[in-house]
Amino acid sequence: MRSLIVIPTYNESENLPLILQAALDATPAEVEILVVDDGSPDGTGQLAEGWCQKNPRVHVMHRKGKLGLGTAYVAGFRWGLEQGFDLLIEMDADFSHDPKYLPQMLKLLETHDVAIGSRYVAGGGTVNWGVGRKILSRGGSLYSRMILGAPIRDFTGGFNGWRRKVIEAVDIGSLRSDGYSFQIELKYRAFSRGFDIAEFPIVFVDRQVGQSKMNKKIVIEALGRVWSFRCKPSPVVTR
Repeated sequence: MRSLIVIPTYNESENLPLILQAALDATPAEVEILVVDDGSPDGTGQLAEGWCQKNPRVHVMHRKGKLGLGTAYVAGFRWGLEQGFDLLIEMDADFSHDPKYLPQMLKLLETHDVAIGSRYVAGGGTVNWGVGRKILSRGGSLYSRMILGAPIRDFTGGFNGWRRKVIEAVDIGSLRSDGYSFQIELKYRAFSRGFDIAEFPIVFVDRQVGQSKMNKKIVIEALGRVWSFRCKPSPVVTR
């Protein structure tokens, strides 16, 4: 199956060449990468353009300004659907999602509709996190699981793979979230439509280079939206 890894970027010039090479090395030739760059002032978009010119497996989408993580994934997924990809994968550019897990994700997607790289199943974990961040992240997933009634251990993680039919069915154009809550809403929509979801363990290593875009305010705002996902059903797409 043709697979597309969508990597949103904003000021990731130090990480981008390394993550692209590692992802390409870890995957077979039918796996391609789309960099969705939000007008990075540090030249990340230009770096991605250079990779496009030398490697046909790499593509880039340039957006004007910092438009948000959720909209970057929606734009990337739409492009992937238009280009006929069978699998769509979300991955960060900063090596917090290690490309070594990509083969396992691709294998799971042969038999499941959704594959979640999970920090909170047996064998998973985090590295270089303080106590506060651990509590906030694990608590966020637990809170979402309780409110939404879905047995997903890592609701908030961003290393996920989706079969084409899932992205088509959940109507990504109507997603009401961005950033942190985007991951929760998308997973809940897949669960509520009865898709087969598998979680596998990953170790999430906090970025070593560049500046994190995550903060406590973003997380708290995201968790405040969880009730709306349950109370206001999303549109059902029939294909």
